[in-house]
Amino acid sequence: MWPDHAIWWQLYPLGFTDAEPTAQPTVVHRLPQVENWLDYAIDLGCSGLLLGPIFASETHGYDTIDHFRIDPRLGDDADFDRLVAAAHARGLRVALDGVFNHVARSFTHPEWFRGDDTFEGHEHLVALDHGNPDVASYVRDVLRYWIDRGVDAWRLDAAYAVPPEFWRTVLPRDRDTWYFGEVIHGDYAAYVEKSGLDSVTQYELWKAIWSSLNDRNFYELSYALGRHNALLETFVPQTFVGNHDVTRLATRLVDERHLPHALAILFAVAGVPSVYAGDEQAFRGLKEERVGGDDAIRPAFPDGPDELAPYGWPTYRLHQELIGVRRRHPWLVRARTTVEHLTNETIALRSTHGDAWVLLLLNVSEQDQRFPLADSPVVPANGWKFLTSS
Repeated sequence: MWPDHAIWWQLYPLGFTDAEPTAQPTVVHRLPQVENWLDYAIDLGCSGLLLGPIFASETHGYDTIDHFRIDPRLGDDADFDRLVAAAHARGLRVALDGVFNHVARSFTHPEWFRGDDTFEGHEHLVALDHGNPDVASYVRDVLRYWIDRGVDAWRLDAAYAVPPEFWRTVLPRDRDTWYFGEVIHGDYAAYVEKSGLDSVTQYELWKAIWSSLNDRNFYELSYALGRHNALLETFVPQTFVGNHDVTRLATRLVDERHLPHALAILFAVAGVPSVYAGDEQAFRGLKEERVGGDDAIRPAFPDGPDELAPYGWPTYRLHQELIGVRRRHPWLVRARTTVEHLTNETIALRSTHGDAWVLLLLNVSEQDQRFPLADSPVVPANGWKFLTSS
């Protein structure tokens, strides 16, 4: 299946294209700017374009007004069709962000609201009544409409707030479409089984990666990888070290020397990985819990890659190197990872498939380390080594 080979480049279109912060009546053709970056995503090694909200909304895209209309701040139907065609012509799959748990208060069907329930206390985000058959019919129609327009996959926003059985009733299954849900806490495997989703976001592993590096405590990562392995009995998680909702990895890490360690873990273990646009250039940005607190992690990009600052390109090339390993060992998507050596500050991770393996040696101590494994090289202080069987 094609999702087994997917590596997504995720971007947040409204911020990426420097759109106005609130809805505008005039159509501004900003989606074509995204086309300027498709070759950049391919050169990075990605095979899919994961778009944040693009439907008509009041402000940030997650307060949808009309799921059948492109947000005028981004463009129109023709702009969307051209972007999809340009992506597909390059072999890039396209995923959309489906916000179906809640809508804006100005949504055209207030009779579908679940009373006055709001989404996590946000007064302008009103929850839909997922027990209403009209809501199910609407969501089914939206999904079908955009799939027919060429969409290959859907990220289902705030899936954790939606009864899992709802998805099983609405997801079109007559096409080779991949569906993954945003689930932060809880029993990932049970949600997948009840919902019929193909995958959910692996926030537990995301947290363990940066937290174990910051605390110099690889026991946390070891524990999380044990749970990660167990999930593979049910589904392949969607993995990441950054996205549009969290502080940038380069900001989150206490020691910048550990950025390669985090990326190496992401690409050495099972999952369907994504790279959040800008992380491959070591962008920085702090998410804050306030109005406008996402702005720093959703910045505007230049018209094209040639206008990027020079200091980010070494991180881009590191991504290329690690994604290259992933491409040469596509079985990693479902690989089991064993911990072959573990201390607070050192860990050896071996991901295997039959006789094939990749071995990742991580050292966050202030001394060079030789791991007690056959033929393993010395790993320098705060360094890492990636070894493969072929």
